[in-house]
Amino acid sequence: MVMERQTLNKLRLMLQGLACRISEEMDYFKAIEGDFKSGAKFFPLSAKPAGGVLEIRFEGNKVQAEPEALPELIAGYAEKFDVVRLKCSFRGETLILEADGGNVTMKTRQLEEDLEQLFQGHAEAGSISGREYWIKVGKADALLKEIGIMAENGKIKNDMIRKYNQIDHFVELLDPMIRELARGKSELRIVDCACGKSYLSFVLNYYIKDVLKINCRFTGIDISEGVIQASRGIAKRLGYRNMNFVKGDIRQLIYEEEGVGAIEPDLVVSLHACDTATDYALAYGIRSRARGIVAVPCCHSELLSQYRYEPFREILKQGVLKARMADVLTDGLRCMILEAFGYKVSAVEYVSPLDTPKNLLIRATRVSGFNRTKYKACEDLVKELHADPTLLKELAGMTS
Repeated sequence: MVMERQTLNKLRLMLQGLACRISEEMDYFKAIEGDFKSGAKFFPLSAKPAGGVLEIRFEGNKVQAEPEALPELIAGYAEKFDVVRLKCSFRGETLILEADGGNVTMKTRQLEEDLEQLFQGHAEAGSISGREYWIKVGKADALLKEIGIMAENGKIKNDMIRKYNQIDHFVELLDPMIRELARGKSELRIVDCACGKSYLSFVLNYYIKDVLKINCRFTGIDISEGVIQASRGIAKRLGYRNMNFVKGDIRQLIYEEEGVGAIEPDLVVSLHACDTATDYALAYGIRSRARGIVAVPCCHSELLSQYRYEPFREILKQGVLKARMADVLTDGLRCMILEAFGYKVSAVEYVSPLDTPKNLLIRATRVSGFNRTKYKACEDLVKELHADPTLLKELAGMTS
């Protein structure tokens, strides 16, 4: 028995739509797996991305083809079979295509998988702390294992529970901003400045694409070749082809896309960039007119070595108090400068100070243009403190 021509035509039509989506979303495509049935025998087929094309294996043969060739290729295979069942997996979604007799159907398994894995995730997460998790065990296992939070047995490591809670709460705090930035956009462009091991980017990538189903593209930049190579390795193992890691200095960073040139990123993030590296990241976000900026500052050495404030002379002679004041003044100035350049800013604690004293999260969303009055207030405060902060110097050319 062979497949009817009418059924083949329906199959070819659905495959054309599928091929179009694969071509457009190649960075998110995972694989096609399935089988062709003739009588009681089954013949497996697989198609996986390989250097921008598809590597297709069927009946002992291996061919490479563009996604556009998929409809004719698979329809040609199907001619001598009764039934075709294919599972096409994208990040966050699985499509099931079946051709059986005169029927050709396509449906999604997203809901079924979500319900099953959601139950698994609740069971495990509930045993950790009783809180509702955004990065769920059961669904994000590959990610959690790759960044060292989960053991191979599928359990969160005891010494990583605190870290797991931290990254999960980070996602919770960024969720409203991400949803707002994605409004009316076909794809979010995100730059991670001084990315280090890029764990934040990997987690955000998973959450934005696999959970929220929003297309996204990440660029991580760091001055260390070692961490760039490590990040590339993790991205490859996870199949995150929408990530690019570059060795470089964020002070010279210009976000570009091939064939487009310099463009404005939607979101700039920086996690624990040391001292003035946070200022370089903020300056890049402001210069590039990023719609959103998120930073978790680290040490605050620059202002500590510069500032003095005569009315508080007797208080600030205590070194620990002067250091704490430097932390507040540094991040307070950063918030004021962001506001001067048209950003709506909020500063919150993203984890308990018992976990780390460097627990401040600065969120900024661009809502207006440059405000000279607010910028003058920044200059006046800096003058009063006898300070010369890097962020103001980096942005000096943007105030005219």
